[in-house]
Amino acid sequence: MNPLFEHHLHQTRRQFFGDVGLRAGGIALGLLMSESAARAATTERVHAPLPGLPHFEPKAKSLIYLHMNGGPSQIDLWDYKPRLRAYFDKDLPDSVKNGQRITTMTSGQARFPVAPSKFKFTPSGECGTFVSEVIPHAAKIVDDIALVRSVHTNAINHDPACTFVMTGSEVPGKASIGSWLAYGLGSENNDLPAFVVFTPAWPSTGNGQALFTRMWTSGFLPSRYNGVALRGSGDPVLYLQNPPGVSTDDRRGMLDALGRLNQRRYEKLGDPEIQTRISQYEMAFRMQASVPELVDLSREPKHVLEMYGPGVTTPGSFAHSALMARRLVERGVRAVQLLHRGWDQHGALPTALKNQCLDTDQATAALVLDLKQRGLLDSTLVVWGGEFGRTVYSQGTLTPDNYGRDHHPRNFCMWLAGGGIKGGVVHGATDDFSYNIVDKPVHVNDLNATILHCLGVDHERFTFKYQGLDQRLTGVEHASVVKEILA
Repeated sequence: MNPLFEHHLHQTRRQFFGDVGLRAGGIALGLLMSESAARAATTERVHAPLPGLPHFEPKAKSLIYLHMNGGPSQIDLWDYKPRLRAYFDKDLPDSVKNGQRITTMTSGQARFPVAPSKFKFTPSGECGTFVSEVIPHAAKIVDDIALVRSVHTNAINHDPACTFVMTGSEVPGKASIGSWLAYGLGSENNDLPAFVVFTPAWPSTGNGQALFTRMWTSGFLPSRYNGVALRGSGDPVLYLQNPPGVSTDDRRGMLDALGRLNQRRYEKLGDPEIQTRISQYEMAFRMQASVPELVDLSREPKHVLEMYGPGVTTPGSFAHSALMARRLVERGVRAVQLLHRGWDQHGALPTALKNQCLDTDQATAALVLDLKQRGLLDSTLVVWGGEFGRTVYSQGTLTPDNYGRDHHPRNFCMWLAGGGIKGGVVHGATDDFSYNIVDKPVHVNDLNATILHCLGVDHERFTFKYQGLDQRLTGVEHASVVKEILA
C-alpha cells in the first residue's frame, strides 16, 4: 500500500482544511518574520557537501563538461593516421575489423572502403601533438590538455552511448555525473544551482540527435540534484520575474509561510520530495536576483568577448554558453554541462564537420585560455568529448573530398584540462586504421573515475543505496583512475 495515499484517504474534512488552508494569521506571521528569515538563510550553506566529502584534497573544485553529441570523428580531428592515404578506397582488412559488430546503417554495404581524412594535421605547441586543420584554435591549447586517444565504450547507438558516458550505465534511470557531484560535493554558491546545463544551437548542416533529460537528471538521487537547464532564448529561466503587483517582500513572505507548511507535512509523512520542494522554491527565489546578474555581459572586457568569437553575445550560441560556463564556475557553481549537437556525420562529413568546428573551436579554446588567465584553470576541470568515435571505412559514396563515417565504439578521443591534469601529454594509441586500441585502453568508466578523483572523490567509496545495490557512477565492474594523465 502507498502510505501517502492511505493518509489522504483517511483524512477527515476538518483535518484536510486544517492542514492545507492558509490561515491569515500564518501569512501575517510569515510577513513579519520574513526579513529575519532571509538574513538567517544567507548564512547557511544551501548546497552543503555530504559528511566526509571530499575524500581527499581535491585539485579541481568545479567541472565543465563539453559534450559533442553525435560522435566526433577522431580520425579527422585528433588521431593522426598518415599511412591511411596509401589505403584510399581499399577494403578494410578483415584482420582489422576482426568480427566487430557494426550498425545496420552500414552492415548491408557490399564493401567497407577505407576513407583517409582529407584534412591536414600539423604538430602544435611545445608538446608537438598533431592537430587537424579544422580546429586551429585547439592547437593553441594542446600544451594545457591531456589527449586520450584510447577511450572505448560499450554502446554502439547514440541514446545508450550518451546515457552511458554521462551516467555510467546504458540503462536509463541512473544519476548523471553532474548530479553525483552536486549530491556529494554541493556548491559554494547559495544563489545558483549546483549543476547547470546548456544545450546550445548548432549549424544547420549538422545531424542533431535527440537530447534526453536523463543526461543531466538525478536518477535515483533526490530530485533537488537535477541539472537546471538555462534556456537560450527569452528569459534564461521561466517565470524569473514576479507577477505584476507582487513585490520581492511579498514573495519572500509567501515562501516562508509555505516552507513552514511543507515542513509540517514532511514531519508527518517523511516524504523526501517535500524537502526537495522546499529547497527548490527557495532556490527559485534566489535565482530571481542571481540569474539576471549572471547573464549580464556588460562588464565583460571587449578583448574577452572577442576571444570567444562573434556569437558570444547571442544567447543560445555555443560561444555564449561557453562564456556562461566560465562565469558560473567563477561564482562557485560545482558542475556545468554543455551539450552541443550535430556531430553525427554519416555523409558529407568534411563539410558538416568543418561547420561544427567553426561553431565550437574558438570558444572552446577561449574557455580554457580565459580560465587560465584568471587563475581558475587550476581549480576547474574541463572535459571535451562525445559518446563514441567514427569508422575508418566510408558509409556510402567515397571520394577523396567527400565521405561519411558510421558509429565506432571501439576507440575515440577525449581530452581533459585544468585541475589535477597534466598538460601537453597524449595517452593511449590505436592501430594504423584508428580502429583498434593497441596501447593503454581507457574505458568510459575509467574516465569518470579520473574526473571524480580530480575533484577529491574516491569513486569506489562514493555510493548511493538503491535497488539493493551500492550504486556508483562508475558501475559495478572494475574501473581505474588514469594516473598517467594526472599532474
